[in-house]
Amino acid sequence: MTDYAVINPATGETVATYDTFTDAQIDDAIARAHAAASVWGSTPVAERAAVIRRIAEGHRARRDEFAAIIVREMGKPLAAAVGEVDFAADIIEFYADNAEKINADQPIDILGEGTAVIRRAPLGVLFGIMPWNFPAYQVARFTGPNLVLGNTIILKHAPQCPESAALLEEIYRDAGLPDGGYVNVYATNEQSATIIADPRVQGVSVTGSERAGAAVAEVAGRNLKKVALELGGSDPFILLSTDDLEATVQAAVDARLDNNGQSCNGAKRFIIADELYDAFVEKFTASLAAVTATDPTQEDTVLGPLSSLAAAENLQKQIDTAVSQGATLLTGGTREGAFFAPTVLADVTADMDVYREELFGPAAVVYRAEGEDEAVAIANDTSFGLGSYVFTTDADQAERVANNIDAGMVYVNVVLADSPELPFGGVKRSGTSREMGLLAADEFVNKKLIRVA
Repeated sequence: MTDYAVINPATGETVATYDTFTDAQIDDAIARAHAAASVWGSTPVAERAAVIRRIAEGHRARRDEFAAIIVREMGKPLAAAVGEVDFAADIIEFYADNAEKINADQPIDILGEGTAVIRRAPLGVLFGIMPWNFPAYQVARFTGPNLVLGNTIILKHAPQCPESAALLEEIYRDAGLPDGGYVNVYATNEQSATIIADPRVQGVSVTGSERAGAAVAEVAGRNLKKVALELGGSDPFILLSTDDLEATVQAAVDARLDNNGQSCNGAKRFIIADELYDAFVEKFTASLAAVTATDPTQEDTVLGPLSSLAAAENLQKQIDTAVSQGATLLTGGTREGAFFAPTVLADVTADMDVYREELFGPAAVVYRAEGEDEAVAIANDTSFGLGSYVFTTDADQAERVANNIDAGMVYVNVVLADSPELPFGGVKRSGTSREMGLLAADEFVNKKLIRVA
């Protein structure tokens, strides 16, 4: 029996299975990564950057192959899968381009005589635990900044993405990393705890659920290891004013359906000013209802299946519970296998379960707000704090709302605008770290002070 398998969510077919590693294979992976750490960490920055650039090139060279794997592993529409692989390549290339800047000494103006600098040094072996929803992009966010710093990587991908995991290891190996520079492991949760606890491993990064993050952080804390967490989100989409309602509605639809509704930072709660609420909800509901979940292998598919039958069943349970507790179902709420119809809930109140939950799929909740203050209050009334979206024609209002939202990211009048140079991360129960941008290189690095008299 194995927990690692490619099960096509569109058909239910088990395409391939992969054996979980033995304990001996896990120890060998740690040993190889540890041995490579001294080699890679002492490699000149320019040479590291050249290897990392070849990793980006490897993604582009195998784009179509990688995209097809992503489609059958987790049901992402083909065009989106191709875009994900390209974006992963862009992220990795960003770190190759900025390798010298990231590794440069940072002089300090000191009060006494002499000099002082902060010199960045790698920590060594890092362990990454990655999710299924972005098999290429999530890995790039973790590996790019950490490889450029000179760290080495042990990577545990999601159990439903073993084929992506194998391909990634080939891409990194073929780019010229030393043996052990990037090692894929098909590990159990228990073996993952063993990896975290091993003294040869210096830190762990996990992207996933709150439960997974808490479990990893507990083990890391017991072993005094640095941990970076990127967890869930229930991002608000606040509409206060607009001079183009049609375009704003389309932005809302795009933000909700991205990645089949399975993005941590996807807009999930739509908080609309009272005077715009009725018109927005009518157009938003109609636009979502017009989208049909269909075959993800077709280039024109907008919405494919959820990642698994279990995921669709869980979303169905959340929607059914919300309706039983008094929410109004405006459209959707049904599924065929793992295919879930776009869904809109209204009249949700704070005493309902769905008010506090993350809906991971093409389901939205709409709220009416009397004005700016109430909209911000609703947006902040959540345990999550990942991203947020604000639409307004008033620049001063945009500035105020952006300052008052409890989130790691605020996007004003734009959605789906992630970019390699922009840091990604949240607050509250959405995580503790930043990925992408130059801030990502601050997570797993020894910022060594060198003070000379």
